[in-house]
Amino acid sequence: MHGLNPPQREAVLHTDGPLLVLAGAGSGKTRVIVEKIAHLIASNRMPAKRIAAITFTNKAAKEMRERVAKRIKGDAADGLTICTFHALGLKFLQIEHAKLGLRRGFSIFDADDTAAQIKDLLGAGAKPDALDSVRNLISRAKNAGLSPEQAMAEARSPREVDAATIYALYQARLSTFNAVDFDDLIRLPVQLLESDEDCALGWRERIGYLLVDESQDTNDAQYRLLKAIAGPRGLFTCVGDDDQSIYAWRGANPDNLLALGQDYPALRIVKLEQNYRCSNRVLRAANALIAHNPHEHPKTLWSDQPDGERIRVWECRDSAHEAEKVAAEIQFLGTAKQVPWGEICILFRGNHQSRALEKALQLLRVPYHLTGGTAFLDRGEVKDVLAWLRLVANPDDDAAFLRAVQSPKREVGATTLAKLAELAQQAGMPMSRAAESVGALKQLAPRAANALDGFVSIVRGLREEARRIPVSELVGVLAQRSGLLQSIRAQCKDEASYQRRKANLDELADWFDGARGGGPGELAAQLALLSHADKGEAGNQVRLMSLHAAKGLEFRCVFIVGVDDATLPHEASIEEGRIDEERRLLYVGITRAKQQLWLSHSKETQRWGDRIRLKPSRFIDELPADEMQRDGADPVADAARKQERASAGLAAIRAMLDA
Repeated sequence: MHGLNPPQREAVLHTDGPLLVLAGAGSGKTRVIVEKIAHLIASNRMPAKRIAAITFTNKAAKEMRERVAKRIKGDAADGLTICTFHALGLKFLQIEHAKLGLRRGFSIFDADDTAAQIKDLLGAGAKPDALDSVRNLISRAKNAGLSPEQAMAEARSPREVDAATIYALYQARLSTFNAVDFDDLIRLPVQLLESDEDCALGWRERIGYLLVDESQDTNDAQYRLLKAIAGPRGLFTCVGDDDQSIYAWRGANPDNLLALGQDYPALRIVKLEQNYRCSNRVLRAANALIAHNPHEHPKTLWSDQPDGERIRVWECRDSAHEAEKVAAEIQFLGTAKQVPWGEICILFRGNHQSRALEKALQLLRVPYHLTGGTAFLDRGEVKDVLAWLRLVANPDDDAAFLRAVQSPKREVGATTLAKLAELAQQAGMPMSRAAESVGALKQLAPRAANALDGFVSIVRGLREEARRIPVSELVGVLAQRSGLLQSIRAQCKDEASYQRRKANLDELADWFDGARGGGPGELAAQLALLSHADKGEAGNQVRLMSLHAAKGLEFRCVFIVGVDDATLPHEASIEEGRIDEERRLLYVGITRAKQQLWLSHSKETQRWGDRIRLKPSRFIDELPADEMQRDGADPVADAARKQERASAGLAAIRAMLDA
């Protein structure tokens, strides 16, 4: 525990009861979790195989595993579980599947599979808005741990009643397909643990000590899962920060931190307030801002870092002027100040704000990486291969069958598939089994029947291959035999675009390389747990991302744009009275900055053809005036900065001419 400060040491040593660690931004919470795992093992309080550390992203879990591996040598950490909530839920279902009416090798529906089923249940006339509304209501019910029957009992409007009705039909389909969706990975374990005491006792024996990172982001179902596994004794450490709870829109409930004290009266609370990331000036601004939110357990972050430069506040004409100003300052930082591009970040409230910024950076030839572009797992060819893998692993997966049989296109149209679905339903079998039935094929048009027979032969051959070769190799074999590679080549106008898409399949194969476990079903299920943000590194490029995506990251220089009322705080949040979460969002953005911070806002914007006046964000007035440097407030300093940038610009021109 060398180097731990007193509160960190206290958090590590408390192992005999429930503990909540309120960890401020940059306060070393991950180190506390890693050291606590090491202490539990080294002190023989708990063997590694009975310890589980739960995170919210695969990236965070991977980083924690790497840090634990460096901290604990040899085989002392063998059997340790470090994973996401959903990965833990998947492990639970793979062990307890029979008790929940699932057969071995069940499938996991992704968002597209779910949307397709709900769209079909709503009928052909359903509008996209209605589809999104029903999907969101069903997901919200599942994240609250509600069964279809409970959702119907709690429905308070015709819209909620309709959604609960579709929820029941959708869940029945999942059962028919031997499948679960992403939300079920938490809801179903909670359902079983809360209704089966023997099962709950077994899992408390299996997991003797639980550590939960980012506890403020748990939804109701995840909190109930924590309680069900921890049991009344409560051998757990929850680490979180109520000031960084910014995911209410996806079901996160920061009140779960308060509920811990009510459900576990013996709960000890330790505050980590020393920040190891930011300058003190940045921290004083962050503390002043977040102090306007109500707090059950207030914290005051401090640092032994220097004060650093004052926070720059820019007033710009409009978003285009704002983007030009930000891009020019970044170019100056990168060229004149030698700040690595990767140490600079631009943050915004909504992804649409990136367009003007991208244009301005491109004009100045500043390299950048936009977080939130087309996600790897959303690429068409990747989703096609995953559908094939799921079908190879699970013949009962109708959603995978429907995508695979049409990827690539063959003589199997919508009419044929509708007829096949009808025959499968009459026979009480999945569509892929019906496609193997000679009797069913005889009732289809000859060309379609021949195409289906050829498709079935390919799938059958791939199942044989799956028993002999690792899935990393199976991906390549599948791409060839299915015709996907030929189809991609036919779609691409040039060799470069073909190679880019083929490289996506090569990368997918790499994901499976070295993975442990059984055939493609196990690995495809693991892959379904990967979040879209887990792949792809930005390298030495300026980072552009939303404030929500920035949580957990840090940069030497941070620009937050669009800090005006109606953008930050967002106008919908103003109307609905959700200002506290918007303030937390800006707090997260401010505490990403290690040394320098810029806030910018515009005087006006264009909306639906009209010029609209904007007001600076109310949050700017909540920041300490003496920590900020506003445009025009210090003419001498402004003139000096202008001269410095002009000199740097001339030097850059001379360098180009000399070259």
